[in-house]
Amino acid sequence: MGKTILGIKLGMTQIFTAEGRVIPVTVVETGKNVVIRNKTVDTDGYFGVQIGFGEVKENKVNKPDAGQFKKAGVNPVKFIREIRLDSESEYKVGDVIGVDVFAEGELVDVIGTSKGKGFAGSIKRHNFARGPMGHGSKSHREPGSTGAMLSGPGGRVLKGKKLPGRMGGTRTTIQRLTVVKVDADRNLLLIKGAIPGPSKGLVVVRQTVKPAKTRKK
Repeated sequence: MGKTILGIKLGMTQIFTAEGRVIPVTVVETGKNVVIRNKTVDTDGYFGVQIGFGEVKENKVNKPDAGQFKKAGVNPVKFIREIRLDSESEYKVGDVIGVDVFAEGELVDVIGTSKGKGFAGSIKRHNFARGPMGHGSKSHREPGSTGAMLSGPGGRVLKGKKLPGRMGGTRTTIQRLTVVKVDADRNLLLIKGAIPGPSKGLVVVRQTVKPAKTRKK
């Protein structure tokens, strides 16, 4: 499978290059990921692998998960994520994936759950422009016209129209971020730029699906 690892977002900081240039980075603590289960076409109808991360007490684990951990012969973990594959996994159940699977300068995609911001208006949620701010205006921050509607007794706003609503708290992927530093001793990844989610939130770091293009000579 492509390089993939689970981790916890610790927060942001900055580091200096040898040339004295400042690089903003997000610190991700990865720990050691363990392979819990391999899925195959014969048994499950598709190829995939389940990996786990994070320590958890045994009394905090439900019975189905406890049985799965016992079958795999691994200690209970807090987080489990499944990665779909195009072919059979090269890992075996019980294998450990460390932070050194990545190297400095490598491009990665980071998947996380964005911060929930509650109910938001169209200006904050979709970056709409304000209405006139004059004294006589009555539409300073209103969404304005809803545009075309379906006609007839069941007339309604077309699906997908940008309107006020719940903002954040969704699965978000940031692509083509650069790994600035790999600290194998402390199980840390330093990734250039910001990544989705709050501090101590779970993130999935994987090999980018959009590698650098090579120019034809």
